[in-house]
Amino acid sequence: MNAYISNDKIEAIELQLIAHDHRGMSHVRKALVPGYLARAAELLQSQRGRAYIITGFPVAGSFETDGPAGAMAIYRLCEKLNLTPAILSDNTVTRCLSPAYRCHDLATGSREQVRNAVQDFYQREPPGLVISIERPGAAEDGLYYNMAGKDISVQCTPAEPYLELAPCPVIAIGDGGNELGMGKAIAALSALDIHPAVSTCDELIVADVSNWGAYALCALTYAQLGTIPDIVSDIHNDLSFLVDAGAVDGVTGQQIATEDGFAEDAGSALTSHIIHLLQRDKSL
Repeated sequence: MNAYISNDKIEAIELQLIAHDHRGMSHVRKALVPGYLARAAELLQSQRGRAYIITGFPVAGSFETDGPAGAMAIYRLCEKLNLTPAILSDNTVTRCLSPAYRCHDLATGSREQVRNAVQDFYQREPPGLVISIERPGAAEDGLYYNMAGKDISVQCTPAEPYLELAPCPVIAIGDGGNELGMGKAIAALSALDIHPAVSTCDELIVADVSNWGAYALCALTYAQLGTIPDIVSDIHNDLSFLVDAGAVDGVTGQQIATEDGFAEDAGSALTSHIIHLLQRDKSL
């Protein structure tokens, strides 16, 4: 039987995830029904079959540390839950993560070609759950933008069909509003100085850094299962692995084991705090 985690504790974690609020995610959170972290954890535990984890945000000729590290954490969690996970991304990311992780390259081509390829893929290997973390999402004009408002469409493979055609629940994790799935809070995003993504999802998790949302989701799910593994060590190892493979900090563009310009170990420190909160008064 799952350990009980109170709604107050879950909402406290959701607030911790947006404490810096440097991109207006506290405003976006007000447009969401509180408890999305718990509902996402429930989907992870209730769904069966394949879990496709979509990630990869191009930057500085490479890809961000933010996104793939969270995808790696969710992948390991899915394996514990007897789901069959696979990471879907650009070849630069899948080449880095294979063969340690089951991976698929995202379909390429025109939007129609990608849509047809996704239909074929889902017919052959249907998902039981789709999760997007820090993947560019198209704005209303069909183009892709970074947080500075620069058009980065030439670097982006459309991934919207993976959400739109999913015959299963979809979870999305984002930190700025220009990521796949963030359209679930489109009214709130319109108040921010960005080109918001319009694709939507079933459960949206917002955080100051997308990886941090993934770490919190994993910590909560493990806590509900009764035992939290050493997530913090995994964070250090995953970020170092990604940087060694060429990943960069998405804000600074530097090839260092940081996330979105925050201090080194900021994500692991927050995760440690969340784990302590979850373990308080429990034998986890």
